[in-house]
Amino acid sequence: MTDSSLPTIGWIGAGRMGLQLAQRLLRAGYDVAVYNRTKAKAEPLAASGATIVDHPIDLAGRDIVFSMVSTGADLEQVMLGERGLLTDPATTPRIIGDSSTVDTETSKRVRAAAEERGVGFLATPVSGNPKVIAAGKLTVAVSGPRAVFEEVEPVLQTWGRGVTYVGEGELARIVKIAHNVMLGVVIQNLIEITLLAEKAGVRRSDFLSFFNDSVMGSAFTRYKSPALVNLDFAATFTNVLLCKDLDLGLAAAHDLGVVMPVTSATRQVVASEVGDGNTEQDFSSLIMTWAKHSGMSIESENVPVDDGLAPEE
Repeated sequence: MTDSSLPTIGWIGAGRMGLQLAQRLLRAGYDVAVYNRTKAKAEPLAASGATIVDHPIDLAGRDIVFSMVSTGADLEQVMLGERGLLTDPATTPRIIGDSSTVDTETSKRVRAAAEERGVGFLATPVSGNPKVIAAGKLTVAVSGPRAVFEEVEPVLQTWGRGVTYVGEGELARIVKIAHNVMLGVVIQNLIEITLLAEKAGVRRSDFLSFFNDSVMGSAFTRYKSPALVNLDFAATFTNVLLCKDLDLGLAAAHDLGVVMPVTSATRQVVASEVGDGNTEQDFSSLIMTWAKHSGMSIESENVPVDDGLAPEE
């Protein structure tokens, strides 16, 4: 049941992540209307009480609109393209929060268009995947006008366990890009050392159990362990998206004069994987390529592995 005292919410993008976050808003009592390019993907939200609309412009009358799309071009399209959110001459939302992982220049253009119309604009990228959301462990980085953030913060708190305001402008974009660069570097190195241990005779499950309980383990290494042990590569994040984010990181590093040799090497690995056609599986599937290059034929161990992401009660 919706709570009429809460701001009305618009949501653009009902992919794996967007669908789950919109569901959390519905469960928190918000009146949510949703646009997704493929309308059928938003239908599960209708069953939970959301209104499904045909175009982004149909959300212009909402108090706050969030977007979560794949690329900068997608963001510009849903905001400024034909029937975009900011193209109604008479109506705009009060606030836009964009949770996409995009470059700072695209974000600046959209922010400028929003602010020209008197709309507060926040960058609100997140850390997590659908299982992280279900476990209540998603975190959010936010940048933009402080007063706008303070108004939206209670809404963002429904998404998970932490919301961090990092400053004005596009700083949250840099935070998220840096975060995703580390995803690529860590998964590549985790695969390398796991294969090293296995080729010496240690079961992957045993090595990762030790590793995750050590000071080097993390929430990330733990929740990727089932995929590495049991070779289940159902996508939470594809090599295509990872390559895009590594490119964003290297572009930002070039602009800021920061040297990132490990990121450059990792980008070449992931780009090669994409070039070889591995575009739909999870990026943990890199383990198969590096096992092959190491002269190894690995198989699923078919054992239970705790990913540390039990759904919240």
